[in-house]
Amino acid sequence: MKTFIIASAFAVSASAALEASHSMTPAVEGMDQDVSGGTVTASKVVAPENGWLVVHRTDSDMKPGPVVGHAPIKMGENMDVSAILTEEVASGDMLMLMVHSEAGGTQTGVFEYTLGATEDGPIKPDGNLVMQTITAE
Repeated sequence: MKTFIIASAFAVSASAALEASHSMTPAVEGMDQDVSGGTVTASKVVAPENGWLVVHRTDSDMKPGPVVGHAPIKMGENMDVSAILTEEVASGDMLMLMVHSEAGGTQTGVFEYTLGATEDGPIKPDGNLVMQTITAE
């Protein structure tokens, strides 16, 4: 009986944790920052599933452009996520930090997205991108 009560309590705790992670609103938080060290950091990323923090170039039109960096993220809350930049980003350049899924690709744990592709593409709750735009300093 004691084992049953402990197992039941564990199952309830696990279910509550899973439910809490699924009820978190997806988000990206970041601020303008110095990228001269070759990285860009989101202070917080909340994801509904395992996936990627993806760094896109953007401009005043606020449309995602080419990918210039990415970093893996886990389902739930991720703090201080840093992506290594794959090309030069100058001071004043605008960057879009965006949450992408791990879904649709052929390999788990390998970032397969290219602009406009469905593999590891952006998540869109209610049809909206989950992103934050920053400026490189």
